[in-house]
Amino acid sequence: MSLPGPDPSPTAAYESFVRCLTQHEPALRRFIRTLLPAWGDVDEVMQRTALTAWRKFQHFEENSDFLRWSLVIARYEVLSYRRTMGRDRLVFDEALFSLMESEAQEEVDLAQREETALEHCLQKLPEEKRSLLLRAYATGADQRDVAASLGKSSAAFYMVLARIRRDLAHCIQRQLQEV
Repeated sequence: MSLPGPDPSPTAAYESFVRCLTQHEPALRRFIRTLLPAWGDVDEVMQRTALTAWRKFQHFEENSDFLRWSLVIARYEVLSYRRTMGRDRLVFDEALFSLMESEAQEEVDLAQREETALEHCLQKLPEEKRSLLLRAYATGADQRDVAASLGKSSAAFYMVLARIRRDLAHCIQRQLQEV
């Protein structure tokens, strides 16, 4: 793997890995959750997946899909974990596990398509609406304060947001149907 930037130091590799893992952790966790029955198991396998991915990160090709690569690692970690838990009466049989894995992969793919569609639709919004939406949903933002700063009542502001969200939802549906 060629590390980003001019500094091929371990710190640069670590930062690159943390960026990738942080970006894709929710999708990884959803995938693992569909394959394991208990949240404690999901946490354990997520941790094992992250450690294994870090150990193998030097073999990750920079321009490839980190999520797909890490999902393969997660799959093997789930299988390994299931083998160690094989004595438990609640372990799924292989056919059910394969079905769950297939459905989990479909969910990951759908979530990625939805995220891409949302990004596309946000870019299509007029600047004023996009700015309003980003202000309203910024981390730590209080929508009542945003409404007041715009000289609108809370009810009027919520109606504007509802229309923007409705328009986004329709745009996303159209985007998903085109794919």
